[in-house]
Amino acid sequence: MGSLTYDRVVVEIDDRTLAHLQLVIVQKLRRGESFLLSWQDGAAVGSGRSSIWLNPAIPLYFKFASGRAATLNRQWIEDLSRSANSAPGLVIVSEVGSLPVSTVAARPKSAVDAKTIARTATGLIKTV
Repeated sequence: MGSLTYDRVVVEIDDRTLAHLQLVIVQKLRRGESFLLSWQDGAAVGSGRSSIWLNPAIPLYFKFASGRAATLNRQWIEDLSRSANSAPGLVIVSEVGSLPVSTVAARPKSAVDAKTIARTATGLIKTV
């Protein structure tokens, strides 16, 4: 399980999904574009939805658990890119059929079991 850290928010995402998101997010930020990133929280963290506003001026950190790079799926990248360029912003969708990821059970190989953690300079303050 890898993670995406943005400002003081850490979102845990499986490595395969994170690799695809990294490509799409970096493309948008390189062009100086700000946009919304949204996902369905996994059942393990109380379900629900979460979103963050990504801006090129705020550092972003991708951490992968595996030392090996994932093989990328061009169709999934195109689906994520289309989503990123839409009014609702980048919504994390599953690789299979590009359906929205909602729970770990819905897509066990690359589900977004997103655990959002807010941090401050003094330490952990809240797990959502």
